[in-house]
Amino acid sequence: MASSSSSGLTFKLHPLVLLNISDHYTRVKSQATGADAGACSSGGADSPPPPPRVFGCVIGVQRGRTVEIFNSFELLYDPSTHSLDRAFLEKKQELYKKVFPNFYILGWYSTGSDAQESDMNIHRALMDINESPLYVLLNPSINHAQKDLPITIYESELHIIDGIPQLIFAQASYTIETVEAERISVDHVAHLKPSDGGSAATQLAAHLTGTHSAIKMLNSRIRVLHHYLLAMQKGEIPRENSLLRQVSSLLRRLPTIESEKFRDDFLMEYNDTLLVSYLAMFTNCSSTMNELVDKFNTAYERHSRRGGRTSFI
Repeated sequence: MASSSSSGLTFKLHPLVLLNISDHYTRVKSQATGADAGACSSGGADSPPPPPRVFGCVIGVQRGRTVEIFNSFELLYDPSTHSLDRAFLEKKQELYKKVFPNFYILGWYSTGSDAQESDMNIHRALMDINESPLYVLLNPSINHAQKDLPITIYESELHIIDGIPQLIFAQASYTIETVEAERISVDHVAHLKPSDGGSAATQLAAHLTGTHSAIKMLNSRIRVLHHYLLAMQKGEIPRENSLLRQVSSLLRRLPTIESEKFRDDFLMEYNDTLLVSYLAMFTNCSSTMNELVDKFNTAYERHSRRGGRTSFI
């Protein structure tokens, strides 16, 4: 049902959308799990129900050929008719328009492993708001072997199948885009203290592990680019100028750490850090010495009361 998109649009997805969809699914699943547990305890054990699906709208802006998805909000869904509550949608749209006047409804979101046939009904229902809506699908299933984000963006394209024009979902590529406020928020969420009472050392280890994984992934991708360029230089694969320009633009950022200014700034910051460490060590030693002198004076003061001696200092 899904193919690759050919629209040429560039999609940028913000982390807030992922957090909203994940939070929406977690809340609905927790409520459904609690209700099912009560039903099983009273009526016997049955097979576990399928995971619930959640629905909502994604909002953002489109500038030329670039579509940027900033935020999302939840929608009410009727599973019997496979339709959305239109009155609720219009009310939420009006409220969001007051707060974010530049944002428009770009499409909708849901959860699941793949797009379903019934999803096209919801997709068509939103075409009077946006003539070419997006479909953001989050896969809540945990796959430890998967390195990419479990999110897929679909566009709708009109194809002629067996002589009949039909709308189908076409998968589109996207990039993650963040602003300063989102980076601070995501970093704050990542450094929250665990509820099981984990220590600061555990949090530091988790942070260093994440940093190490990011550096390892960056190194592996740079190696892939290096092998690709070597193969292109040897003539094993055809040369693509557009891809070479992208690689050149990426590699221009890497040699900045070899500049003289970076070396001077790094040494200055390194020396400042060492100086602060030495000052902290001297302060600690002075405090320890003062405590020792106080104890020594106290001991000699007690001895002088007995034998008539004076204090040491």
